[in-house]
Amino acid sequence: MSTSFPQGYRRIAAGRYREVVGLGYDELTVGLVIEHRPGRTLTEADNVLMTTLGGNDAPIHTDAHYSSRTEWGRPLVCSSVTLHIVGGMTVRSTSGLTVANLGFEEIRFTHPVFVGDTLYAETEITGRRMSNSRPCTGIITCRTTGRNQNDDIVMTFSRSFLLPRDSNTVRNHTNY
Repeated sequence: MSTSFPQGYRRIAAGRYREVVGLGYDELTVGLVIEHRPGRTLTEADNVLMTTLGGNDAPIHTDAHYSSRTEWGRPLVCSSVTLHIVGGMTVRSTSGLTVANLGFEEIRFTHPVFVGDTLYAETEITGRRMSNSRPCTGIITCRTTGRNQNDDIVMTFSRSFLLPRDSNTVRNHTNY
């Protein structure tokens, strides 16, 4: 009888597994690349709702008639929506156990995004170190690339976040 169990899960009892959220500090080594799945197809509702919630009333995002007369010929998905969707795709594996998000840097939007585009994300771990002020945590730095269904890079950004050094203790304490 095999004692192994599926990757991405941890055994919590005989015949019972729990999905793992977030890789631990020790697993996020410099140079590691994670392809995040599933992809996410953007809808008009995503764009209009999130753009409106953010207070961005630029007609290039919400007015089809206005947008039809621009070089794009249709509304652009708001860049903050793109950042939110691509950034969100990364959380489950990279910062699912985060203590705090420390910052986003070098955010670049390199290709237009439209309703109907499907986005995918890929993250490379670019740095890690122990926190000077919180000895039970480490700081992870990563670079994320968002691509559309045609493999066009639509955005890139760097991000830093604080992770507990002992992920299993956190998982046990929080029932994760």
